Amino acid sequence: MSIQLNEGVHLHVLPTKKYKTIRIMLKFRAPLNKKTITKRAMLANLLETNSQKYPTQTALRSALSNMYGANFGTAVSKKGNTHIFSISLNLVNEKYLSKGDNVLQEGIDFLKEVIFQPNAENGHFNEKTFKREKENLVDYYDSLLDDKQTYASLSLQEFFFKGVDQQTPSVGSKEDLKEISATSLHDYYQDVLNQDKIDIYVLGDVNENEIQSAFEQFAFAPRESIKTSSFYDEPTASEVENKTEQQEITQAKFNLGYTTNVFYHDPTYYAAQVFNGLFGGFPHSKLFMNVREKESLAYYASSSMDTFRGMMTVQTGIDVQKVDQVREIIALQLEEMQAGNFTDESISQTKEMLKNQLFQSEDNPGSVIERIYALELAKGKILSIDEWVARIEKVTKEDIIEVANKVKLKATFFLTAEAK
Repeated sequence: MSIQLNEGVHLHVLPTKKYKTIRIMLKFRAPLNKKTITKRAMLANLLETNSQKYPTQTALRSALSNMYGANFGTAVSKKGNTHIFSISLNLVNEKYLSKGDNVLQEGIDFLKEVIFQPNAENGHFNEKTFKREKENLVDYYDSLLDDKQTYASLSLQEFFFKGVDQQTPSVGSKEDLKEISATSLHDYYQDVLNQDKIDIYVLGDVNENEIQSAFEQFAFAPRESIKTSSFYDEPTASEVENKTEQQEITQAKFNLGYTTNVFYHDPTYYAAQVFNGLFGGFPHSKLFMNVREKESLAYYASSSMDTFRGMMTVQTGIDVQKVDQVREIIALQLEEMQAGNFTDESISQTKEMLKNQLFQSEDNPGSVIERIYALELAKGKILSIDEWVARIEKVTKEDIIEVANKVKLKATFFLTAEAK
Protein backbone atom coordinates (compact mmCIF):
# COMPACT_ATOMS: atom_id res chain seq x y z
CA MET A 1 0.00 0.00 0.00
CA SER A 2 1.42 3.38 -1.07
CA ILE A 3 -0.04 6.61 0.33
CA GLN A 4 0.81 10.13 -0.77
CA LEU A 5 1.20 12.13 2.45
CA ASN A 6 2.00 15.26 0.45
CA GLU A 7 3.33 16.18 -2.98
CA GLY A 8 6.65 14.29 -3.28
CA VAL A 9 6.23 12.49 0.08
CA HIS A 10 5.06 8.87 -0.03
CA LEU A 11 4.40 6.31 2.68
CA HIS A 12 4.74 2.65 1.69
CA VAL A 13 3.22 0.20 4.20
CA LEU A 14 4.35 -3.40 3.67
CA PRO A 15 2.35 -5.63 6.05
CA THR A 16 3.80 -9.08 6.65
CA LYS A 17 3.74 -11.60 9.50
CA LYS A 18 7.13 -13.00 8.46
CA TYR A 19 9.23 -10.98 10.94
CA LYS A 20 9.08 -10.40 14.69
CA THR A 21 10.45 -6.90 14.16
CA ILE A 22 9.20 -3.75 12.44
CA ARG A 23 11.59 -1.95 10.11
CA ILE A 24 11.01 1.75 9.39
CA MET A 25 13.14 3.43 6.75
CA LEU A 26 13.00 7.01 5.46
CA LYS A 27 14.71 7.66 2.13
CA PHE A 28 15.56 11.27 1.24
CA ARG A 29 16.37 11.53 -2.46
CA ALA A 30 18.04 14.40 -4.35
CA PRO A 31 19.78 14.76 -7.71
CA LEU A 32 23.45 13.77 -7.44
CA ASN A 33 25.54 16.93 -7.07
CA LYS A 34 29.17 17.16 -5.96
CA LYS A 35 28.36 20.39 -4.05
CA THR A 36 25.92 18.61 -1.72
CA ILE A 37 27.25 15.01 -1.43
CA THR A 38 29.61 15.75 1.48
CA LYS A 39 26.97 17.85 3.26
CA ARG A 40 24.61 14.89 3.14
CA ALA A 41 27.27 12.56 4.55
CA MET A 42 27.91 15.02 7.36
CA LEU A 43 24.16 15.26 8.07
CA ALA A 44 23.99 11.47 8.36
CA ASN A 45 26.75 11.60 11.00
CA LEU A 46 25.09 14.41 12.97
CA LEU A 47 21.52 13.10 13.03
CA GLU A 48 22.71 9.69 14.18
CA THR A 49 24.51 11.22 17.19
CA ASN A 50 22.03 13.30 19.18
CA SER A 51 19.04 15.69 19.11
CA GLN A 52 17.51 18.42 21.27
CA LYS A 53 15.70 15.93 23.48
CA TYR A 54 18.72 13.60 23.53
CA PRO A 55 21.64 16.08 23.56
CA THR A 56 24.35 13.44 24.05
CA GLN A 57 25.10 10.17 22.32
CA THR A 58 24.56 8.43 25.67
CA ALA A 59 21.06 9.93 26.03
CA LEU A 60 20.15 8.88 22.48
CA ARG A 61 21.44 5.32 23.00
CA SER A 62 19.58 5.15 26.30
CA ALA A 63 16.31 6.04 24.53
CA LEU A 64 16.91 3.20 22.07
CA SER A 65 17.73 0.83 24.91
CA ASN A 66 14.41 1.70 26.55
CA MET A 67 12.67 0.63 23.34
CA TYR A 68 13.89 -2.93 23.98
CA GLY A 69 17.20 -2.35 22.22
CA ALA A 70 15.89 -0.69 19.07
CA ASN A 71 18.43 -0.37 16.28
CA PHE A 72 18.83 3.09 14.73
CA GLY A 73 21.16 4.26 11.98
CA THR A 74 21.74 6.60 9.06
CA ALA A 75 23.53 6.05 5.76
CA VAL A 76 24.26 7.69 2.43
CA SER A 77 24.42 6.01 -0.96
CA LYS A 78 24.04 6.82 -4.62
CA LYS A 79 22.26 5.15 -7.48
CA GLY A 80 23.02 6.61 -10.90
CA ASN A 81 22.00 10.28 -10.93
CA THR A 82 20.48 10.10 -7.45
CA HIS A 83 21.94 10.62 -3.98
CA ILE A 84 20.08 8.95 -1.12
CA PHE A 85 20.20 9.78 2.58
CA SER A 86 18.58 7.01 4.65
CA ILE A 87 17.35 6.92 8.24
CA SER A 88 16.33 3.53 9.61
CA LEU A 89 14.87 2.14 12.82
CA ASN A 90 14.40 -1.51 13.66
CA LEU A 91 11.97 -2.25 16.52
CA VAL A 92 10.75 -5.36 18.26
CA ASN A 93 7.08 -5.91 17.47
CA GLU A 94 5.19 -5.20 20.72
CA LYS A 95 2.83 -8.11 19.94
CA TYR A 96 5.65 -10.37 21.15
CA LEU A 97 6.11 -8.50 24.44
CA SER A 98 4.29 -9.43 27.63
CA LYS A 99 3.97 -5.79 28.75
CA GLY A 100 1.51 -3.46 27.07
CA ASP A 101 4.18 -1.03 25.81
CA ASN A 102 3.50 0.88 22.61
CA VAL A 103 6.99 0.47 21.17
CA LEU A 104 5.94 1.33 17.62
CA GLN A 105 4.53 4.72 18.59
CA GLU A 106 7.60 5.39 20.74
CA GLY A 107 9.81 4.58 17.77
CA ILE A 108 7.88 6.86 15.42
CA ASP A 109 8.03 9.68 18.02
CA PHE A 110 11.79 9.08 18.30
CA LEU A 111 12.23 9.47 14.53
CA LYS A 112 10.10 12.61 14.54
CA GLU A 113 12.32 14.09 17.27
CA VAL A 114 15.59 13.22 15.50
CA ILE A 115 14.43 14.57 12.11
CA PHE A 116 12.60 17.73 13.14
CA GLN A 117 14.41 18.64 16.37
CA PRO A 118 18.11 18.10 15.71
CA ASN A 119 20.70 19.39 18.17
CA ALA A 120 20.70 22.94 16.80
CA GLU A 121 19.85 26.49 17.83
CA ASN A 122 19.77 29.93 16.23
CA GLY A 123 20.28 28.54 12.73
CA HIS A 124 23.33 26.35 13.36
CA PHE A 125 24.09 22.85 14.59
CA ASN A 126 25.57 22.44 18.06
CA GLU A 127 29.23 23.45 17.62
CA LYS A 128 30.71 20.80 19.89
CA THR A 129 28.83 17.96 18.16
CA PHE A 130 29.54 19.43 14.73
CA LYS A 131 33.30 19.71 15.39
CA ARG A 132 33.53 16.15 16.75
CA GLU A 133 31.56 14.61 13.86
CA LYS A 134 33.61 16.58 11.34
CA GLU A 135 36.77 15.09 12.84
CA ASN A 136 35.19 11.62 12.74
CA LEU A 137 34.39 12.06 9.05
CA VAL A 138 37.98 13.14 8.33
CA ASP A 139 39.20 9.98 10.08
CA TYR A 140 36.78 7.94 7.97
CA TYR A 141 38.07 9.51 4.73
CA ASP A 142 41.64 8.74 5.81
CA SER A 143 40.68 5.13 6.55
CA LEU A 144 39.30 4.78 2.99
CA LEU A 145 42.69 5.83 1.60
CA ASP A 146 44.48 3.37 3.89
CA ASP A 147 42.37 0.46 2.59
CA LYS A 148 44.10 -0.07 -0.75
CA GLN A 149 41.30 -2.16 -2.27
CA THR A 150 38.81 0.65 -1.55
CA TYR A 151 41.32 3.26 -2.73
CA ALA A 152 41.81 1.44 -6.06
CA SER A 153 38.04 1.09 -6.48
CA LEU A 154 37.40 4.81 -5.87
CA SER A 155 40.36 5.78 -8.09
CA LEU A 156 38.97 3.72 -10.98
CA GLN A 157 35.58 5.40 -10.50
CA GLU A 158 37.21 8.84 -10.63
CA PHE A 159 39.10 7.88 -13.80
CA PHE A 160 36.25 6.00 -15.49
CA PHE A 161 33.61 8.72 -15.24
CA LYS A 162 34.06 12.11 -16.88
CA GLY A 163 31.38 13.96 -14.86
CA VAL A 164 32.52 15.33 -11.49
CA ASP A 165 29.24 14.30 -9.79
CA GLN A 166 29.82 10.65 -10.74
CA GLN A 167 33.50 10.80 -9.82
CA THR A 168 32.71 11.82 -6.22
CA PRO A 169 32.18 8.95 -3.73
CA SER A 170 28.72 8.69 -2.13
CA VAL A 171 30.32 9.68 1.21
CA GLY A 172 31.81 12.89 -0.21
CA SER A 173 35.37 14.15 0.11
CA LYS A 174 37.80 15.66 2.62
CA GLU A 175 38.30 18.75 0.43
CA ASP A 176 34.59 19.57 0.30
CA LEU A 177 34.23 18.94 4.05
CA LYS A 178 36.61 21.82 4.85
CA GLU A 179 34.13 24.33 3.40
CA ILE A 180 31.17 23.21 5.54
CA SER A 181 30.25 25.11 8.72
CA ALA A 182 27.65 24.40 11.40
CA THR A 183 25.54 27.22 9.93
CA SER A 184 25.89 26.35 6.22
CA LEU A 185 25.01 22.72 7.00
CA HIS A 186 21.94 23.75 9.00
CA ASP A 187 20.81 25.90 6.04
CA TYR A 188 21.27 22.95 3.70
CA TYR A 189 19.33 20.65 6.04
CA GLN A 190 16.29 22.90 5.58
CA ASP A 191 16.63 22.30 1.82
CA VAL A 192 16.73 18.53 2.42
CA LEU A 193 13.58 18.65 4.57
CA ASN A 194 11.72 20.85 2.09
CA GLN A 195 12.99 19.72 -1.31
CA ASP A 196 14.15 16.08 -1.21
CA LYS A 197 11.77 13.46 -2.55
CA ILE A 198 10.85 11.36 0.49
CA ASP A 199 9.81 7.71 0.62
CA ILE A 200 8.89 6.18 3.99
CA TYR A 201 8.81 2.38 4.27
CA VAL A 202 7.26 0.42 7.15
CA LEU A 203 7.72 -3.35 6.93
CA GLY A 204 6.26 -5.77 9.49
CA ASP A 205 3.10 -7.00 11.15
CA VAL A 206 1.39 -3.58 11.33
CA ASN A 207 -2.01 -1.96 10.87
CA GLU A 208 -1.94 0.22 7.74
CA ASN A 209 -4.38 2.83 9.03
CA GLU A 210 -2.47 3.26 12.30
CA ILE A 211 0.80 3.74 10.41
CA GLN A 212 -0.80 6.27 8.08
CA SER A 213 -2.22 8.26 11.02
CA ALA A 214 1.16 8.27 12.77
CA PHE A 215 3.14 9.52 9.76
CA GLU A 216 0.56 12.13 8.84
CA GLN A 217 1.89 13.94 11.95
CA PHE A 218 5.26 14.42 10.20
CA ALA A 219 5.13 17.97 8.85
CA PHE A 220 6.76 17.42 5.47
CA ALA A 221 5.82 20.25 3.08
CA PRO A 222 4.85 19.55 -0.55
CA ARG A 223 7.82 19.51 -2.93
CA GLU A 224 8.40 19.31 -6.67
CA SER A 225 9.10 15.87 -8.10
CA ILE A 226 12.58 15.07 -9.43
CA LYS A 227 12.51 15.36 -13.20
CA THR A 228 15.80 13.65 -14.04
CA SER A 229 16.09 9.88 -14.53
CA SER A 230 17.91 7.92 -11.84
CA PHE A 231 19.97 6.19 -14.54
CA TYR A 232 23.34 7.52 -15.67
CA ASP A 233 24.86 6.31 -18.93
CA GLU A 234 28.61 6.86 -19.39
CA PRO A 235 29.55 7.07 -23.11
CA THR A 236 31.68 4.22 -24.47
CA ALA A 237 35.29 5.29 -25.15
CA SER A 238 36.87 4.79 -28.58
CA GLU A 239 40.00 3.45 -26.91
CA VAL A 240 40.84 2.08 -23.46
CA GLU A 241 42.39 4.54 -21.01
CA ASN A 242 44.95 3.20 -18.54
CA LYS A 243 46.27 4.81 -15.38
CA THR A 244 49.06 3.63 -13.06
CA GLU A 245 49.84 4.91 -9.58
CA GLN A 246 52.70 3.93 -7.30
CA GLN A 247 52.46 3.56 -3.53
CA GLU A 248 54.22 1.68 -0.79
CA ILE A 249 52.25 -1.59 -1.01
CA THR A 250 53.00 -5.31 -1.06
CA GLN A 251 50.01 -6.51 -3.12
CA ALA A 252 49.20 -4.62 -6.33
CA LYS A 253 45.60 -3.82 -7.28
CA PHE A 254 44.47 -3.98 -10.89
CA ASN A 255 40.90 -2.84 -11.51
CA LEU A 256 39.05 -2.68 -14.83
CA GLY A 257 35.93 -0.66 -15.70
CA TYR A 258 33.55 -1.63 -18.53
CA THR A 259 30.46 -0.01 -20.03
CA THR A 260 27.57 -2.51 -20.31
CA ASN A 261 24.51 -0.59 -21.55
CA VAL A 262 22.52 -2.75 -19.10
CA PHE A 263 20.30 -1.01 -16.56
CA TYR A 264 18.32 -2.09 -13.53
CA HIS A 265 15.13 -3.97 -14.37
CA ASP A 266 15.41 -3.41 -18.14
CA PRO A 267 14.79 -6.42 -20.47
CA THR A 268 18.46 -7.53 -20.36
CA TYR A 269 18.91 -7.03 -16.59
CA TYR A 270 18.22 -10.63 -15.54
CA ALA A 271 20.49 -12.06 -18.24
CA ALA A 272 23.17 -9.64 -17.02
CA GLN A 273 22.89 -11.07 -13.50
CA VAL A 274 23.51 -14.56 -14.86
CA PHE A 275 26.35 -13.27 -17.07
CA ASN A 276 28.05 -11.58 -14.11
CA GLY A 277 27.70 -14.72 -11.99
CA LEU A 278 29.35 -16.78 -14.73
CA PHE A 279 32.06 -14.23 -15.51
CA GLY A 280 33.24 -13.20 -12.04
CA GLY A 281 30.45 -13.07 -9.49
CA PHE A 282 30.69 -16.54 -7.92
CA PRO A 283 33.40 -19.08 -6.93
CA HIS A 284 32.67 -21.19 -10.04
CA SER A 285 33.06 -18.16 -12.36
CA LYS A 286 35.64 -17.85 -15.14
CA LEU A 287 37.63 -15.16 -13.33
CA PHE A 288 37.80 -17.13 -10.09
CA MET A 289 38.59 -20.48 -11.73
CA ASN A 290 41.02 -19.33 -14.42
CA VAL A 291 42.69 -16.17 -13.13
CA ARG A 292 42.88 -17.13 -9.46
CA GLU A 293 42.80 -20.91 -9.24
CA LYS A 294 44.20 -22.39 -12.46
CA GLU A 295 46.85 -19.81 -13.36
CA SER A 296 47.47 -18.53 -9.79
CA LEU A 297 47.76 -15.00 -11.18
CA ALA A 298 45.66 -13.27 -8.53
CA TYR A 299 44.99 -13.37 -4.79
CA TYR A 300 41.41 -12.48 -5.65
CA ALA A 301 39.51 -11.71 -8.86
CA SER A 302 35.82 -10.87 -9.12
CA SER A 303 33.33 -8.81 -11.09
CA SER A 304 30.31 -6.73 -10.06
CA MET A 305 27.70 -4.71 -11.91
CA ASP A 306 26.36 -1.23 -11.22
CA THR A 307 23.10 -1.28 -13.14
CA PHE A 308 22.15 2.30 -12.30
CA ARG A 309 25.24 3.47 -14.19
CA GLY A 310 25.62 0.77 -16.86
CA MET A 311 29.02 -0.22 -15.48
CA MET A 312 30.84 -3.45 -14.65
CA THR A 313 33.97 -3.52 -12.50
CA VAL A 314 36.58 -6.25 -12.23
CA GLN A 315 38.72 -6.13 -9.07
CA THR A 316 41.95 -8.08 -8.65
CA GLY A 317 44.79 -8.29 -6.15
CA ILE A 318 47.97 -9.44 -7.91
CA ASP A 319 51.76 -9.65 -7.87
CA VAL A 320 53.24 -6.48 -9.32
CA GLN A 321 55.04 -8.31 -12.15
CA LYS A 322 51.95 -10.16 -13.39
CA VAL A 323 49.77 -7.28 -14.56
CA ASP A 324 50.19 -7.96 -18.31
CA GLN A 325 49.34 -11.64 -17.90
CA VAL A 326 46.30 -10.75 -15.77
CA ARG A 327 45.09 -8.18 -18.31
CA GLU A 328 45.42 -10.75 -21.07
CA ILE A 329 43.67 -13.60 -19.26
CA ILE A 330 40.76 -11.38 -18.13
CA ALA A 331 40.26 -10.26 -21.76
CA LEU A 332 40.30 -13.93 -22.79
CA GLN A 333 37.58 -14.83 -20.23
CA LEU A 334 35.33 -12.09 -21.66
CA GLU A 335 35.97 -13.34 -25.20
CA GLU A 336 35.00 -16.84 -24.03
CA MET A 337 31.72 -15.48 -22.65
CA GLN A 338 31.07 -13.55 -25.88
CA ALA A 339 31.67 -16.70 -27.92
CA GLY A 340 29.33 -18.76 -25.71
CA ASN A 341 32.08 -21.01 -24.33
CA PHE A 342 30.31 -21.92 -21.10
CA THR A 343 28.20 -24.95 -20.21
CA ASP A 344 24.49 -25.40 -19.56
CA GLU A 345 25.51 -26.88 -16.22
CA SER A 346 27.33 -23.67 -15.22
CA ILE A 347 24.25 -21.63 -16.26
CA SER A 348 22.03 -23.79 -14.01
CA GLN A 349 24.51 -23.51 -11.13
CA THR A 350 24.60 -19.71 -11.49
CA LYS A 351 20.81 -19.44 -11.57
CA GLU A 352 20.58 -21.54 -8.39
CA MET A 353 23.10 -19.30 -6.63
CA LEU A 354 21.27 -16.15 -7.72
CA LYS A 355 18.00 -17.59 -6.44
CA ASN A 356 19.62 -18.53 -3.13
CA GLN A 357 20.94 -14.98 -2.75
CA LEU A 358 17.45 -13.70 -3.39
CA PHE A 359 15.79 -16.05 -0.89
CA GLN A 360 18.42 -15.19 1.76
CA SER A 361 17.87 -11.46 1.21
CA GLU A 362 14.18 -12.00 1.99
CA ASP A 363 15.18 -12.88 5.56
CA ASN A 364 16.56 -9.36 5.98
CA PRO A 365 13.87 -6.62 6.17
CA GLY A 366 16.42 -3.97 5.16
CA SER A 367 17.28 -5.86 1.96
CA VAL A 368 13.60 -6.25 1.11
CA ILE A 369 13.08 -2.48 1.38
CA GLU A 370 16.22 -1.75 -0.67
CA ARG A 371 14.99 -4.01 -3.49
CA ILE A 372 11.56 -2.36 -3.54
CA TYR A 373 13.13 1.10 -3.40
CA ALA A 374 15.44 0.30 -6.33
CA LEU A 375 12.36 -0.64 -8.37
CA GLU A 376 10.76 2.65 -7.30
CA LEU A 377 13.85 4.54 -8.60
CA ALA A 378 13.75 2.56 -11.82
CA LYS A 379 10.02 3.32 -12.12
CA GLY A 380 9.50 -0.43 -12.41
CA LYS A 381 6.63 -2.65 -11.36
CA ILE A 382 7.07 -4.15 -7.88
CA LEU A 383 7.89 -7.81 -8.41
CA SER A 384 7.23 -10.67 -6.03
CA ILE A 385 10.09 -13.07 -5.33
CA ASP A 386 8.34 -15.69 -7.49
CA GLU A 387 8.19 -13.26 -10.43
CA TRP A 388 11.85 -12.39 -9.93
CA VAL A 389 12.84 -16.06 -9.89
CA ALA A 390 10.77 -16.70 -13.02
CA ARG A 391 12.69 -13.97 -14.87
CA ILE A 392 16.03 -15.50 -13.87
CA GLU A 393 14.80 -18.95 -14.95
CA LYS A 394 13.78 -17.60 -18.38
CA VAL A 395 17.32 -16.44 -19.23
CA THR A 396 18.77 -18.42 -22.15
CA LYS A 397 22.36 -18.97 -23.29
CA GLU A 398 21.70 -16.63 -26.22
CA ASP A 399 20.55 -13.89 -23.79
CA ILE A 400 23.81 -14.23 -21.85
CA ILE A 401 25.92 -14.06 -25.03
CA GLU A 402 24.00 -10.93 -26.08
CA VAL A 403 24.83 -9.22 -22.77
CA ALA A 404 28.50 -10.35 -22.96
CA ASN A 405 28.83 -8.68 -26.34
CA LYS A 406 27.60 -5.36 -24.94
CA VAL A 407 30.43 -5.29 -22.39
CA LYS A 408 33.25 -2.96 -23.51
CA LEU A 409 36.45 -2.18 -21.58
CA LYS A 410 36.74 1.59 -20.99
CA ALA A 411 39.40 2.15 -18.33
CA THR A 412 41.91 0.38 -16.07
CA PHE A 413 43.59 1.50 -12.85
CA PHE A 414 46.79 -0.15 -11.64
CA LEU A 415 47.98 0.54 -8.11
CA THR A 416 51.50 -0.81 -7.90
CA ALA A 417 54.54 -0.75 -5.62
CA GLU A 418 57.06 2.06 -5.81
CA ALA A 419 60.11 1.22 -7.88
CA LYS A 420 63.06 0.32 -5.69
